[in-house]
Amino acid sequence: MKVTIEELQEYLFDHYSSGGIDQSLFMKLVEEIGEVAEVLNKKAGRKSTGREDLQAQLGNELADVIHYAVAIAALNGIDMNDVIINKDKEASIKYNHKTNLEQFILNKRDDNTSR
Repeated sequence: MKVTIEELQEYLFDHYSSGGIDQSLFMKLVEEIGEVAEVLNKKAGRKSTGREDLQAQLGNELADVIHYAVAIAALNGIDMNDVIINKDKEASIKYNHKTNLEQFILNKRDDNTSR
């Protein structure tokens, strides 16, 4: 199954709207970013590790980061789909990328329909 950004936002809004507080969600986000840093340090050999599955841990921690970031956006009425597309357009121009996310998606869809 795949989930869209819109579906995740709707789900998290439903989940947190009755009691989700931006500040507590932000503190959880910061905590999860720290956990991502810890896993990356282990992967790079800067921190000792046992027999942990660091790849799985990294995926789980990144999922937590996305969860809390999207929850904060949902509670503040921010459409992350639009924000991501527009922010990428600006970055593409600023950093002189040959394509932007919107163009990439449209090209990918064109390729799939022409098959």
